[in-house]
Amino acid sequence: MKISNILVNHMHEPLGFELKDLRIEFAVADAQADSSQTQKRLEITTDGQNVYDSGWVKYDNNTFEPKLELTPRTRYDATVSVKSDLEEAIAQTSFETGKMDEPFSGQWIGNEDKSLQNTLLKKEFTLKKAVTKARLYATGLGLYEAYLNGEKIGKEYLAPGCTDYHKWIQVQTYDVTNALKNPGSFTLLFSLGDGWYKGNMGFDGGRENIYGDQQRMICELHLTYADGSQEVIASDASWQTAAGQITKSAIYYGEDFDATKKIGDWQAASLLDYPLETLCDRLSLPLTVSEYLPVKEVIVTPANETVLDFGQNQAGWMEFYNREPEGTVIKFEAGEILQKDCFYRDNLRQARSAFVYVSDGHEGWVRPHFTYFGYRYLRVTGLTSNVNKDDFRAAVIFSKMDQTGEIKTTNSKVNRLFQNVQWGQKSNFFDVPTDCPQRDERLGWTGDADVFSNTAALNMNVFEFFKKYSRDMAVEQEMHDGMLTMYAPDMGDHSGGAAVWGDAATIVPWNMYQAYGDTAILRQNYEAMKSWLEWVGQQTKSKNLWTGCFQFGDWLALDGENPAMPTGKTEEDFVASVYYYYSSWIMSQTAALLNHEDDAEKYGKQAEAIKQAIQAEYITPNGRVAIDTQTAYALTLYFKLVPADKLDRVVNDLVKRLGKDNDHLKTGFVGTPFICQVLSKYGRHKLAMKLFMNEDYPSWLYAVNLGATTVWERWNSVLPDGSMNPQGMNSLNHYSIGAIMEWGYRYLLGIGDHTPGYQKLVFSPQFDYRLKQVSGSYESSYGKFSVNYQIESDAEHTIKISLDVPFGQTVDVHLPRSSKNGVLVNGQHLATGNFTISAGHYELAYQPDEDYIERYSLESTIGEIMQDEEVVDKLAKISDVITFFKDPGNQESFGKMTLPQVTNVLPFINIDAETMKRLSAVLRATPILSERTENENCLAKN
Repeated sequence: MKISNILVNHMHEPLGFELKDLRIEFAVADAQADSSQTQKRLEITTDGQNVYDSGWVKYDNNTFEPKLELTPRTRYDATVSVKSDLEEAIAQTSFETGKMDEPFSGQWIGNEDKSLQNTLLKKEFTLKKAVTKARLYATGLGLYEAYLNGEKIGKEYLAPGCTDYHKWIQVQTYDVTNALKNPGSFTLLFSLGDGWYKGNMGFDGGRENIYGDQQRMICELHLTYADGSQEVIASDASWQTAAGQITKSAIYYGEDFDATKKIGDWQAASLLDYPLETLCDRLSLPLTVSEYLPVKEVIVTPANETVLDFGQNQAGWMEFYNREPEGTVIKFEAGEILQKDCFYRDNLRQARSAFVYVSDGHEGWVRPHFTYFGYRYLRVTGLTSNVNKDDFRAAVIFSKMDQTGEIKTTNSKVNRLFQNVQWGQKSNFFDVPTDCPQRDERLGWTGDADVFSNTAALNMNVFEFFKKYSRDMAVEQEMHDGMLTMYAPDMGDHSGGAAVWGDAATIVPWNMYQAYGDTAILRQNYEAMKSWLEWVGQQTKSKNLWTGCFQFGDWLALDGENPAMPTGKTEEDFVASVYYYYSSWIMSQTAALLNHEDDAEKYGKQAEAIKQAIQAEYITPNGRVAIDTQTAYALTLYFKLVPADKLDRVVNDLVKRLGKDNDHLKTGFVGTPFICQVLSKYGRHKLAMKLFMNEDYPSWLYAVNLGATTVWERWNSVLPDGSMNPQGMNSLNHYSIGAIMEWGYRYLLGIGDHTPGYQKLVFSPQFDYRLKQVSGSYESSYGKFSVNYQIESDAEHTIKISLDVPFGQTVDVHLPRSSKNGVLVNGQHLATGNFTISAGHYELAYQPDEDYIERYSLESTIGEIMQDEEVVDKLAKISDVITFFKDPGNQESFGKMTLPQVTNVLPFINIDAETMKRLSAVLRATPILSERTENENCLAKN
């Protein structure tokens, strides 16, 4: 037995974070006893004094929520113990508070010249005694980096992160003990840039000085000496200031760095009259370099440009090893794609997105400081020598989150798609969940965060990330009478209030509770969640429906009647009313969970009234949905807006709608996350797989086939010929339609319904011949739940499954098509495919009642049929209609249609009912070509 992965408020050994609602979780591995025979214990000490002891208590879950009065600037050591009659394990962790509510002795300081692009502030001091503990509590606006004797403090960048600085400014805590432990002379230096605070941000060219017009800093350096004495070195009038070597810097602009510029003219820092009440311990996870990508290729374009290709679209910045003579000006420009083999960046709109460096002649690594880029390609100009690939690297930067999930299959394109989804998340979880990392936007769009939040929580540990962002949303709501702005922070743009986007106020906290089982985010945002619903109730023009307001609709859907309107064909008021219902339902559940009984009753009744109003307006008593769109059916099914006995009607109507759309997507932001989920849930997994596996436009794999390494904003941001979509608004690194990966976890990998926090879950994969082998995992706080299965090509088409279940987790296994033959579980035969397992490794095998070999049918397209000579020969013996499609021109014209569809549109093709029946029988009896080929290969190997 061993204890691992102890998390304090979902983090590893947090330092200086806001630690309200203390929560400690842990994983147990290699235990001989099960959890029902186990006890757990938590002890917390500080300075050797015990301040909390749970005593030995029953292991009912892996979590402690100790009620402990924390004190400022204090380190706490936590010991977790687990024991059974057979064994015992002990492990330790620590956490440390920040300033909390303790008043600051430091003062805001800066340079009197507000136009400086790079303010430097320094304090020189001498230590005459050995130091045993040193902590720096600091923040700066817009962005800052701190240095001790020229060495950067910490591995975090772009601190203090992005917030509404009028309302809250996060303070970072740094352990600088090792740098200061010995006596000597020291210089503490702060370098400041404009960042989100002062630099140009927002739409239509953006605006400057949104939150302020002067760079500033505040800090306290707390020293504890070996003799027990203490000292505080704080920011005050004794500090000095000068202009740094960054001559211009902004998020969209990039950065200009002149290393030849001499730093001099140090003068006394100015004391600044800014409030201290906005200072608070941090919530933001640090922005760190997660990895470095090497240059994959150096390209000389037809335009004679030198372009570096890193092979992966991502966010962060470039770093290069400077070997250039003094005075050389090197320019790096960021881009996502090549056009006609030449560098391209028009889709960045007004973002300059460049780094310009003037060399001082000294060798060494160089990087930007107060900006970042979204890019795959860099155009380099100004080098005086040939490019050495090893002198350049891409620093990948995103909020520090542990990866928790992955999915792999035998299909390389599917694997690339899932990698693209995760890269899109990395690129855009940049302190706030941005829409994109490259152009003049990079804003914390609420709608994108809403639709992707479940996928995000499966891919990575995002609880604290979204807890911080939920604070951002609540701050905006407080300033806008409950309305949630389109993005948070809103960067001075006060518009918002649309459904789905605004419903992030309720959905994001609720989804995080479901994923992690922690009510802290619900408690933090409870009043904000309520205020959103109150605002909607005041704005709507109808009773119990949300009508008459601006809406985004099914944004970027493909079924809109007006091509100039990207809101889609699904009625906007229907979408809004559905989300009004769902947010009200969430509010009733949250209120009940937090023991607000009056609110639970109020919003429960409100949700039911809205649901009845939706049914009265949009759904007939027989279950016919008035809006014939993919998204309308998907929402109706996902949110269970019809009685259970009418679900089949809606599913069938969705299938018919998809048939009219040639079984291709027409959905936008709203429908895309749900359409495959509802198909798989309600017995149409084969059709969901068809949508998922489509490779032509519009589909997820369309972008993969065109070389995408992240998810695009539009289904066709790049056209089939490789050119950019002329409609504009083409980000090649968005993540919203990457929400399909939640379906991958739920229905391909089989991680189904679960209790909040995943102590209990349902394993119920949906198998399909197109993905014969699937593996993956999800790591909750209990540990890693792993899955690996394959559909064998033997005569019985046996399905073999390997499962690993972590200690403390219970899994209900529901295997499809398993009622006749039962299942072998670790060699023991069970009569049914429904059973429950707990911690351990399991090998399962069974022969499905009906195999998963795919056969042709009347739903097969002409193009699919004509590729298979065997089935063509069989059909030709029944009807000469097949000879019509041997003509390549006819195949091109009608290849995407089925035989019944062709008979409806071509009057000269007449297939009587009996002949059609015989054709159908041949098709249904013949495995598709890829299935036969694979089986032949398998037999040949054997």
